[in-house]
Amino acid sequence: MTNLIKVLVLATFCALASTTAVFAVEDMTAWKKAVAKKVAKNQRYPRSALAREIEGKAKIRLTVAADGAIKAHEVIEETGAAVLDREIPKLVKRLNPLPSLPAGQEELSFVLPLDWRLD
Repeated sequence: MTNLIKVLVLATFCALASTTAVFAVEDMTAWKKAVAKKVAKNQRYPRSALAREIEGKAKIRLTVAADGAIKAHEVIEETGAAVLDREIPKLVKRLNPLPSLPAGQEELSFVLPLDWRLD
């Protein structure tokens, strides 16, 4: 990736726990940071989008099992650019599995914002 391109990962999660298990806030914070790091490492900027200087933002809902396996994903907000939208399922495949959930958490559904931006 060139120095002119920077893929931003927003570390903001809208977490919706599917269990009532109580877990330490610091464990979840560490998990979120690990997920953000994995997203940053695996998110790609499609060459054709780079060539045409296409930018976009998307939001996807991921449902994750205790072992980190992504059980389901749903695009809840597309980028509006087909070339970037086609990258989303590829990214989800590269992310699977995510880090295991904190102890006591059986399943988690959260919204992951994605951002493709040229700087």
